[in-house]
Amino acid sequence: MLAPDGPRPASRGDGRCCVAHAAPRPTGAGQVAGLGAVRGRGRSRAEPDSVVAVDVGGTGLKGARFSLDGAVLERRTLPTPVAQGPGAVLDAVAALAAGLTAPTTCAVGIGCPGLLDTGAGVVRYAPNLGLRDAPLVEAVRRRTELPVVLEHDVRAACLAEGRLGAAPGARDLLLVVLGTGIAAGLVVGGVPVVGATGAAGELGHLPVVPGGEPCTCGQRGCLEVYSSAGGLVRRYRAAGGDADVTTAAELAARLPGDALAARLWGEGARALATALVTSTLLLDPSLVVLAGGLSGAGERLSRPVEAALAEGLAWRPPPPVVISPLGGRAGLVGAALRAVDLHGGGSGAWAPAVAAAS
Repeated sequence: MLAPDGPRPASRGDGRCCVAHAAPRPTGAGQVAGLGAVRGRGRSRAEPDSVVAVDVGGTGLKGARFSLDGAVLERRTLPTPVAQGPGAVLDAVAALAAGLTAPTTCAVGIGCPGLLDTGAGVVRYAPNLGLRDAPLVEAVRRRTELPVVLEHDVRAACLAEGRLGAAPGARDLLLVVLGTGIAAGLVVGGVPVVGATGAAGELGHLPVVPGGEPCTCGQRGCLEVYSSAGGLVRRYRAAGGDADVTTAAELAARLPGDALAARLWGEGARALATALVTSTLLLDPSLVVLAGGLSGAGERLSRPVEAALAEGLAWRPPPPVVISPLGGRAGLVGAALRAVDLHGGGSGAWAPAVAAAS
């Protein structure tokens, strides 16, 4: 989510990501570790065989160590300590990455929301994380002493879907990640769309209800007010729904017997379809992929969205709408793929089944 007074990121606008390398240091025999060596506290020059990935979210941090051929070797999660301030958030991300590294880990990939200056490795503005001008890459590099690559979380998810998930080889793709907020990954003609300021894909702040409910960004009627996991739960509880419902999965489980849940779910699906109608007419994607935590609802989400999308496109067929096989794991897998790319190992051996198991 963005605020209208948030800064414009100093993005290079070319989709490239920051790569921070550990400074060369003695390795014990008068040698200096170059980029081909595995580095880190107490590391030897053993053959590199793994990467670490961290997916930064507004409520939780997901991390995993992957072998270079895609096997999940270890995984951990931590709550995101937003209430404790920006320093605590940076420390938590760095600690999670460091705790997952092994002596033979060769790189770290980070997926993060918000406005990023990927060239500098800085989170310019991420209100869900309480971060502004935060040197995330440097914080992780100091703790791990490894090369670090930073990618926007949704573009990381889009990378994973394009290589391993619902859309291998797709040249025109719209990926919609439905979580605490909503964002989109765009691929047009085989090229990821970043935008002039690096802020392309803020689908969650597309106004879909003129004069509608206020959004935390300062606008009214934004898509994520109605269709995000957080928005659906908030509206349900505000309308007098069961106070014990705290997640979108719990809300979906009440369908169709809970009339209030069914009404708000339908409103959310129609709002999402409205945004997809606009996106389809503008971008003409060959496929729409729904990912993120809310996508766990499966056909309870995709079917009403497909129907409303078809209804909103009077003169042309709608693109297929599919649920991501990676679900809420897409961002983590994408961050791992970026780390493998950084190492130069290639991800051709990674299989969809391996990624889905992550």
